[in-house]
Amino acid sequence: MITRKKTAFVGMLVAGALAVTGCSAGASEADSGTGELAGLTGIVGAKEFTEQLVVGNIATIALNNAGADVSFQDLAGSAAARAALISDEILGYYEYTGTAWLVYLENDVPIVGSEPQYDAVAEADLATNDVVWLEGGNFNNTYAFAMNADVAADLGVTKLSDLAALPAADQSYCIEAEFSARPDGWPGLASTYGLDTNNVSNLDTGAIYQITADGGTCNFGEVFITDGRVAALDLTVLEDDKEFFPVYQGAFTLKASTLEAFPAIATVLDPISAAMTDEVLQMMNARVDIDGEDPEDVAREWLQESGFIS
Repeated sequence: MITRKKTAFVGMLVAGALAVTGCSAGASEADSGTGELAGLTGIVGAKEFTEQLVVGNIATIALNNAGADVSFQDLAGSAAARAALISDEILGYYEYTGTAWLVYLENDVPIVGSEPQYDAVAEADLATNDVVWLEGGNFNNTYAFAMNADVAADLGVTKLSDLAALPAADQSYCIEAEFSARPDGWPGLASTYGLDTNNVSNLDTGAIYQITADGGTCNFGEVFITDGRVAALDLTVLEDDKEFFPVYQGAFTLKASTLEAFPAIATVLDPISAAMTDEVLQMMNARVDIDGEDPEDVAREWLQESGFIS
């Protein structure tokens, strides 16, 4: 279960600013037309993969529903999104605790447990970069390796520690380019589990799911737990029994100065993040990747169905 906890700083910042501005801490996204975020402009960013496009559109629509005038921008990846936030090119975006802890804050090992990891990230990012983490969502978009269900049965593997004992010819892996170089990616995973690294294919994220399901090019494909294609393609996810992958709890990130100027950002987005679960993200991601729907349409319909906007 993912915990959802804000730092004390955020609570004090919002409470203090609300006292000055007169905004109601109980205001919600359903209060269409209240104008609580009137004057807020800028860009909500997102990385290039489906889940990010969905949650980025969710934030954009919700903020505009509360009176803001912000636009959505699809950025190239983690490095680009983070750089855009730090340089104030965007006002904020959804980030993941594991990514921030290991990549941006350059720690060597993750912290076990969603709440301790969130707290450590929120405290360090605020102190170092003036970045605030709003309430964490109830979803963990962690990495995993999956395989065709029939191949899994034939090879008799259920967890990542089973793979080192397989013949080299059976150890074929499909991974994405970013994963191949991340500290929480392929090099560390291969070392931790003693994997053979001679048969590794770098593919686009979207292609990995279908190729893994088809079998042949690779027995083991890098996937995201919250991706709807895992269930849709009947992929078998291998247990990360040595707990190599950290928690990747999603939360909206923004500069402290932005939140201080517009504290209602937190009152708008926090309940939305709290409503996001693994199952909710899997459903929305599948509507995009399997059914071919537009991420903005999926985001808007979920907000309406959940009562956050009219």
